[in-house]
Amino acid sequence: MPVLAVDGTDVVIATRAGEPILAALCRHGYAYRFGCRRGGCGMCKVTVLSGRIEYRVTVSAQILTSGDVQAGVCLSCRAVPQTDTVIRLSPDDTLRCVAPFLAAAASKPSFPPASSKE
Repeated sequence: MPVLAVDGTDVVIATRAGEPILAALCRHGYAYRFGCRRGGCGMCKVTVLSGRIEYRVTVSAQILTSGDVQAGVCLSCRAVPQTDTVIRLSPDDTLRCVAPFLAAAASKPSFPPASSKE
């Protein structure tokens, strides 16, 4: 499964197959500013610094513009990492640990993943 890291923090989490970025972070006890969780409001926009994401459902061009896409911006409630991914929150947002027990219980994968020696 892809590993997700949040730029500017020490947060590195494992994602599940088909799991959007926002859902993975919430499952591990983290949150930031978001709204509808359906791709309709655009409050959860983040910038993908590295990695590849895909959308399993259509995303409105009114919410995620072509300019956003060219700048590497995605809707974290709908974007599913396909590879190890690093994101950056918007400058006016902060990643908060809202469930410390979930965050502590999560295994901490290494990022970038250690290469396997054969």
